[in-house]
Amino acid sequence: MKALSTSAPRRHGTSPPGTAPVPTARRRPRAQPYILLAPALAVLALVVGYPLVRLGVISTQGFGLRTLITGKTTSVGAANYTAILHDGQLVPILVRTVVFAATLVAGTVAAGFGAALLMVAVGRRLRTAMMLALLGAWAMPTVASTLVWQWLFQPTYGVVNWLLTQVRVFGDYRQHDFLAHPVSGFVVVWLLVVWISVPFVALTLYAGLTQIPGEYHEAAAIDGAGYWRRVRTVTLPFLRPVLMLVTVMSVIWDFNVFNQIWILTKGGPDGGTTTIAIWSFTKAFASQSYGQGAAIAVFSVLLLAVLAGWGVRQLVAAGEEA
Repeated sequence: MKALSTSAPRRHGTSPPGTAPVPTARRRPRAQPYILLAPALAVLALVVGYPLVRLGVISTQGFGLRTLITGKTTSVGAANYTAILHDGQLVPILVRTVVFAATLVAGTVAAGFGAALLMVAVGRRLRTAMMLALLGAWAMPTVASTLVWQWLFQPTYGVVNWLLTQVRVFGDYRQHDFLAHPVSGFVVVWLLVVWISVPFVALTLYAGLTQIPGEYHEAAAIDGAGYWRRVRTVTLPFLRPVLMLVTVMSVIWDFNVFNQIWILTKGGPDGGTTTIAIWSFTKAFASQSYGQGAAIAVFSVLLLAVLAGWGVRQLVAAGEEA
């Protein structure tokens, strides 16, 4: 009978006694991922990086109408930032922007989630029709859709005014101008932006819903859970990373809404629908103070970067918990 060996087991990577140690090969970072990312990084640096750097430079200059004619600029340091921080419009506009963006995100995510649940529940033909309708709304250019919206709410010839008048509940609305009042103007813009944004959220959430195993819903149904309880206890936990993704994307988009507000109200009446994007544009091009307009834009970018950074952290946390 062979004697059992009492020696300790050899560790991986160690050499037998009496032999020279064999050097282990170090892993070198592969260059292939960086090579594949290089074209995209170069395009981003050109399309996004240069305008941001140029914007930051203009925000520290006395850039006005005279500069456009002569081409000569003067450095003013942080004077443009000091001017906007001491401007009485900053706080009302910032509060208005945050509230407007928050309501847009809430409305878009809620409507998109409802549409996604409906697409899961209906049959194949109706689901296909819903997808085509959503894609049609999503593919429509913002300027074209805003002009259609403007016609819908136009006094005298607007379809919405005509329908409200025909209902005979609200009175005669044929001459009512929704865009002449700050609250109703924001409601019209809100409806338009949500209508444009819902397709992306709905289709993304629908894709996430299709990845939830059906066994979990069946087990919850056997335990006596109703439809909305299954949505709360099964669907939402599985869908949390996707919900965080569409929420972060909606915050970025809705914070920078410009076309719809400018075409419909131009920030009026009396600045009642002016957001930070409209303020930056009017300060630069209406007041011919391009330096202060650039400073407002830089301030907006920094604020949005903080919000987006927080959202990305929440998204990563949600992905790790899933």
